[in-house]
Amino acid sequence: MQQSDALLRYRGWKGAPRGPLYAALAMARASLKLLARKWLVWGLAALGLLVFFTFFYAQYLAVYVTTVLETDTVRFAGVPVSAQNLTRVLDRLALNGTAHTFGNFVWWQGYVLVIVLALAGSLLVGNDFAHGSLPFYLSKPIGRSHYVLGKCLAVGALVNLFTTLPAVLLWLEAGMLYDWQTYYVDNWRLLVGILGYGAVLTVALSLLLVATAVWVRRTVPLAMLWMGLFALLPMLSGWLVDATQDEHWRLIDIWNNLYLCGLHCLGAEPASIRPQPQPAYGWAWLACATVTALSALYLRKRVQAVEIVT
Repeated sequence: MQQSDALLRYRGWKGAPRGPLYAALAMARASLKLLARKWLVWGLAALGLLVFFTFFYAQYLAVYVTTVLETDTVRFAGVPVSAQNLTRVLDRLALNGTAHTFGNFVWWQGYVLVIVLALAGSLLVGNDFAHGSLPFYLSKPIGRSHYVLGKCLAVGALVNLFTTLPAVLLWLEAGMLYDWQTYYVDNWRLLVGILGYGAVLTVALSLLLVATAVWVRRTVPLAMLWMGLFALLPMLSGWLVDATQDEHWRLIDIWNNLYLCGLHCLGAEPASIRPQPQPAYGWAWLACATVTALSALYLRKRVQAVEIVT
């Protein structure tokens, strides 16, 4: 009985006091733990691993075909395929350790990432507004900016876990498949470009997702809106470009703008980007900066309007 009474009594904090910035880190850690409890997130993570291993083994296959098979004939599902034709197909996929290898990987991985973020937005941010949890957070000695920073850090961790980290592993694999002493020295800018691509995705997607979750809040409407941004807008931009032959219509496609910014970080030539025509890199950067700035301004307005309960 005495032991239970001791547990119920107030116990003072014995550690070193820290600033509110650590509260943002704690909020991000708690948000990631919340997502880790969802089986759907683990299923989508497995799907993301499938995309990664597809590129991982396809890159190995491309090197094997070009260096070992040469002009021999191989069989796939019992159908003979010449090594030259197979090499031609693999070259179109850019599985040769160049800028487009990592650009294509992030592009395809983005389909999985968008679904994960749609789920994460409602769980991490939308529920705080829908259930009135945000005034409780803000009643603590943390600022509104620390709340937004904590949520953006959690989203950024997901973005880098699905895109940047696997892309770095593909870069390391490419160096092992080719002459690593030459590849790592000659293509160190690709590694910097991958990190830059990840930084662009982190800043833009985290602010956009948090702003969208604050606006919509509920899971199903958020998922529909998020899919509209990253599924319907690409189709609409493609139709408008085909109809008008004006490449600037692609600027309404947010994911394509991020893709162009990423290829710019990777050092890809504009003429090598598919499909053509594409707007200049500067227009893509301007479009991404505009969307990010508008998301940040909207977040500031909505979070500032929340009344703090003390």
